[in-house]
This record gives sequence, structure tokens and C-alpha cells, in this order.
Amino acid sequence: MDMPEYTPAEAPVPEGEIVIERGSTPQEIGPKLNRTAADVVRFLMAEGEMVTATQSLTDEMIELFAVDVGAEVRLADPGEEEEVELQKRLGVEDLEDDDDDEDVIERPPVITVMGHVDHGKTKLLDQIRNANVVAGEAGGITQHIGAYQVEKDGRLITFIDTPGHEAFSAMRARGADATDIVVLVVAADDGVMPQTLEALDHAKAAGVPIVVAINKIDRESADPQRVMSQLAERDLVPEAWGGDTIMVEVSALQNLGIDDLLEQLVVVADIEELTANPGGRAKGVVLESHLDVGRGPVASLLVERGTLKVGDPLVAGAAWGRVRAIIDDKGKQLKEAGPSTPVEVLGLSDVAVAGDDFVVAPDDKTARQVADQREHYQRVASISGSAAVASGGMKLEDIFSQIQAGEAATLNVIVKADVNGSLEAVTESLKKLERDEVKLAFARRGVGGVTKDDIQLAVATNATIIGFNVRPDRLARELAAQEGVEIRTYEIIYKLIEDIESAMVGMLAPEFEEVVTGEAEVREIFRVPRIGAIAGCYVTNGTITRGSKVRFLREGTIIWKGAINSLKRFKDDVREVQAGYECGIGLTDFQDLKQGDIIETYEDREIPRS
Repeated sequence: MDMPEYTPAEAPVPEGEIVIERGSTPQEIGPKLNRTAADVVRFLMAEGEMVTATQSLTDEMIELFAVDVGAEVRLADPGEEEEVELQKRLGVEDLEDDDDDEDVIERPPVITVMGHVDHGKTKLLDQIRNANVVAGEAGGITQHIGAYQVEKDGRLITFIDTPGHEAFSAMRARGADATDIVVLVVAADDGVMPQTLEALDHAKAAGVPIVVAINKIDRESADPQRVMSQLAERDLVPEAWGGDTIMVEVSALQNLGIDDLLEQLVVVADIEELTANPGGRAKGVVLESHLDVGRGPVASLLVERGTLKVGDPLVAGAAWGRVRAIIDDKGKQLKEAGPSTPVEVLGLSDVAVAGDDFVVAPDDKTARQVADQREHYQRVASISGSAAVASGGMKLEDIFSQIQAGEAATLNVIVKADVNGSLEAVTESLKKLERDEVKLAFARRGVGGVTKDDIQLAVATNATIIGFNVRPDRLARELAAQEGVEIRTYEIIYKLIEDIESAMVGMLAPEFEEVVTGEAEVREIFRVPRIGAIAGCYVTNGTITRGSKVRFLREGTIIWKGAINSLKRFKDDVREVQAGYECGIGLTDFQDLKQGDIIETYEDREIPRS
């Protein structure tokens, strides 16, 4: 079929910035740019894209057409522009302005406790909670609402009981900044562990004060000084050593040092001067939400400003309703709740999303209309699918365009490498690339393969992941594709530096991309005379093909590269083996096989450049 000839239209496009929703169709885009839907379709067909007038377009297609007609466009998520109007209808700006007047009061600090899974975080939270349970309540069922308040010397402290740093980063990725102080729990006998560092990275990225609780000091092998030394290497220098990080030695098991920890949290809260206006309509964040068989949708909320009252018309994301009941962390019914108070609320129309903002609307009608419109935009976004996925912040390729616009750009990066020496070399080389107009910020630097947690941190901080001699595992790759996180992996340091430098001067033009075609796990090793080691494998993903390029991974680190020499199913030579089947793999020039190793096949595919 002959391609229709495309000739540019002569009509001038509107001046200034034109807002176009992601996932828009040619029918919707054309009129905004003084063109017809047919103009858009003809142009894209000439570019090799077969589209219809009613088909949702990708960001790249929309931008390509905009450049061709000379229009300045800004891509917005479905409902993004309308959300600004909805915020005005709810009077959110007016509520925020109220926080500057003389009616503000001191509010309780909101604390999140994080740390390694076996370091006693849950036990510490239990001790803090139990220390505040009066005798009459002992043995009673405490309402678990994802947060609770305790009292210390007449002062209230709010604790958010998150399952860990993953939930913390997921809420931050949705724009929720509910935490004032992070308590990092480190076991005195184990010291700093990988999950401790992950929690620390998330806390630093949130930009909040960090107080360290050195737990399990009752154990014989406890060495608090070693913990302090390890943390000092990570820029958390203890006050006792002339730094500014408060470190408290505690034993959650024996209830030692808990009072001291609470006192220090009050001190940090005083330094932070945390205030809020208790007057007027309430505003805050959704901590948790679930559907209860007897009570309907139940939402755990943290009030951040104003006072929430029974009967208030509430809107939380696409859910709304009149507050039917307010219940505190001890199961007691309240008539109202002020700033920094965690409560459970009944009466919403639907299950709210954790991390969503909530606000008390001026009236029922406004609450219902705002929620209905948000629900509509969310439905539109999900229908648009991949064409409506948000860009997720600045990518490496976008840096130069921002510099050209005269704006200072910051590229957030997560660097993972095979060994510490490589990590330091890559970090120092990257730091030397910084200029006045472009800065590098390291959200995380670590040794080992790219993991799911790295992807979650990248989502929360809009970071690009750079891997040196390491690879993402399958879960990390899938999550990265889903969230639009950019992962760039290298095996030659000068190529890594060359790419980042090229991005900064606008010359980034990768010609090929690596596509992982198959993964197999080594289950057994067979030694064959005159042939050598054969890996008995189970294909976990994709297809393993004879002659493919191959990487040999041990715990995410590349230890060998080459090709598949032989591929067998039982005793038969085969050309390929698909996921779910076992096979024998012989590798060229590689004999150091171990159970649990991963064989990853890949191919280089050329990227068409527009």
C-alpha cells in the first residue's frame, strides 16, 4: 500500500504553551494546533506510524507532530489541568494560607520507624505503645490503624507504624510528606545491614531529621561503638563525636532507654518548630484504607492541619462521604481530631488510596462532584493505558533541553556496581562532570545487582539508575518498565562517563539497546570427560537459544561473558529451550559453575532514532 503524501499545512499554530493530555487522539490534538485529525494521521503515517483518528497516541508521537508544526506543547496527565481547578473549588490554597497567621499552635511530631527486618523495630514500637497503656486498658484489644499516639512529659508524639521503607517510599512517590522525623533502628550486635542502608537512603531522600536507636544493647556481642563508626561512614556522625546525629542506646526486649529515646524525639521536634493551624477545615493524608465487611470502606487518616469533625463532608482522592465516625488508635470514638492526630474514619463512598491527600470540602455537593470528576479522569487514564503513562520526571535525554532553556538541571542518580572499588571510581568520575548548569545528586550508591528496592527509590526521587558490571533482576526489570524508570548498564567505565557527559552537552545518541531474551538458573553441574562442565539448568524466563550472547551472573554481578556452545534437552541437541523446561548448557571457555548461578542470554537491537 502506498503511503499518503504528507504536506505541511500553512495555517499558523496558536502562540504560547498549549496543554495536551497524554493519550489524546488525533481528533483531540488537531483542533488545538489549528490542524485537522487527518493532518495528524497523514504526518504520522509518513513517519511510519499506522494510526487512526480515534487512537490514543504516545508522548513521542504527539511531540513529533508538535515539533513539525512548530507548536510549543506541554503534556499533562489526564485530569491534571482540571485537578488545579478542583483544588481551587476545594479551597486548598486558602487553607494553606491560613497556616501563616497567628492562630498556629505547636503540634505533635510525626515519627516513622525504619530499619533492618530483624533489628527489633516491631518490638521497639510495641514497648513504646505498651508504656502508654494505662492499667485499665491492659489486656484490651488496641485498634490498629497504622499509627498511634503516645505521651511523654505531657507532650504527644505520633508514630506511623509502616511495614518498612518500601511503604514509606511508595507514599513519598505519591507526593505524601507526612513524616517529620525518622527513627533508624540498628541492632548493636549485627551493625549496619543492607536493609539498614536502604532505609537510610529513603530517609535522606525525604530530607527529614534522623534519630538512631541502637537496639539490643543487652546482648553479649553488642558493640554500639562499631555501629556509630559504620554510620559515621555514611555521614551520620554521632553527637558524642562532634556530629549532629542523635544516637540513643536502647533494649526493646528489656525496656531500656525507651524514655531517653522519647525525650530526644521531643528535643528534635522543638528544634524543628513544628506548627499547624487547628482552626478551619481539616486537611491531611491517607495512611491506609480497606473494606470492612460490617463497616464498609474504612480509611486511616493523619490530620495535618485544621480539625476533622464528625459530619464533615470529606474528599480523599476519588472517594468522598460525610464523616460518620472518628475512632482513635485505642478504639475510642472521638467527636473531632486536631493536627498530627491519626484516626480511623467511616463514611467514605469507596476505598481511598494510601498516600492520597484528603480535605474537608466546603459542602457535600462540592465533595461529591470533585470525587466523581477525579474518578472519571482515573478511568480515562487507565483506558489510555501505556499511551497515558506519566513521564516520571526528568530522564537522562531530557537534561540538555532543560539546560538550553536556561534552567539549572539536577540529575538524580542511583549507582550500583560489582565491588566497592568500582563504585568509588564511578562516583568520583561522575562528580567531575558537574558544571554550574547541571548538578548530580546521588540518591543511593551501593554494591550488588539492581533490585526492586532500587526501582522504588528511583520512582520516589525521579532518579536514573546507572549499573556498572551489574544487572537488574527480572522483578526489577518488570517494575522499571511498569514505572518508567530508566536503567543504564555499562561494563566499560569510559563508555559510562562518555554517555553521561554526552547527555549534558546534548549529543546522547545510543544506537543499540540490549534486550534480555532468556534466563536460566543453574540447578546441577555435570562433568563430562574431554568436554568439561555442563550446566543442568531450568529456564525461568524467555527462551534460551544456541549461539546466543550470554552473561553469567552470580548474585547480580557479571562474572563472565561469552556464548552458548551447546544446548541439549536430555541427550538431544536442540536449537532453543523455552521457559518452564530443563536443559543442559555448555559455555565457551567457562568452567567455574555453581548452583544458583543465573545464565542470561541477550541480543543487541538497533534503536530507530527520530
